[in-house]
Amino acid sequence: MVEPREDVTLGKLPLTYRALFTSFLLVMGLGLCMAGAQIMLTHGAADGKMGLSMDDIVYSYYGNRSGSKLESAMTGKMKSKAPAEVSFAMIQWARDGAPAEQWNKLAPLFEKHCASCHDAESGLPEVNKIDVARSLSETDQGASIATLTRVSHIHLFGIGFIFLFVGWIFGMAEFNQRWKIILITTPFAFLVLDIASWWLTKFWPAFAWFTMIGGIGYSIAAMVMFVTAFAQMWLPRWTKK
Repeated sequence: MVEPREDVTLGKLPLTYRALFTSFLLVMGLGLCMAGAQIMLTHGAADGKMGLSMDDIVYSYYGNRSGSKLESAMTGKMKSKAPAEVSFAMIQWARDGAPAEQWNKLAPLFEKHCASCHDAESGLPEVNKIDVARSLSETDQGASIATLTRVSHIHLFGIGFIFLFVGWIFGMAEFNQRWKIILITTPFAFLVLDIASWWLTKFWPAFAWFTMIGGIGYSIAAMVMFVTAFAQMWLPRWTKK
């Protein structure tokens, strides 16, 4: 990547590049909003209540070790997927040790309320199969090491590249040099803190706070860079210099 000249600022860029950078930032901003919505709909419902809380983070990574994975799901993010009496029957079966001789009674419930989403093509556990359902009756240990490894490397590569290009665009802004460097590097630092907190929370739930801090930190830094870039590319104060 070619380093921009010091005298090339966002307001002096040709219209072509301003349109390109604006389109990129708009799409990335929309993507970050969708990521936030996805977090609310998955992790945000882990405790059975909408809105992201410390319990949601702990349940997602450390697990709700007072019950099974099945119970955590049916009292949390899957609560609305089945009537209360069905959820109770599934949870009771898990608490009883998931006896195989009772599967004939439970199988139709899993088939009716779960199988439409949890099928072979979805990539989700096929809970209408007894071996899968019984594995979910085990104590909820949160995210597995394999899952954390997979999600961590995807986030580090993907979000890291987003911050690279956002920082490169912001690097051409008219901004105090010291604060510019801080803002460019801050999202990377908070991204590492965010992902490191997943692993720490997996073993020590008290570290769930760092997940919240990491997400808020890089979101604020990114927003400042986004708003600054938009303003300096299109407002007359900078474009008419």
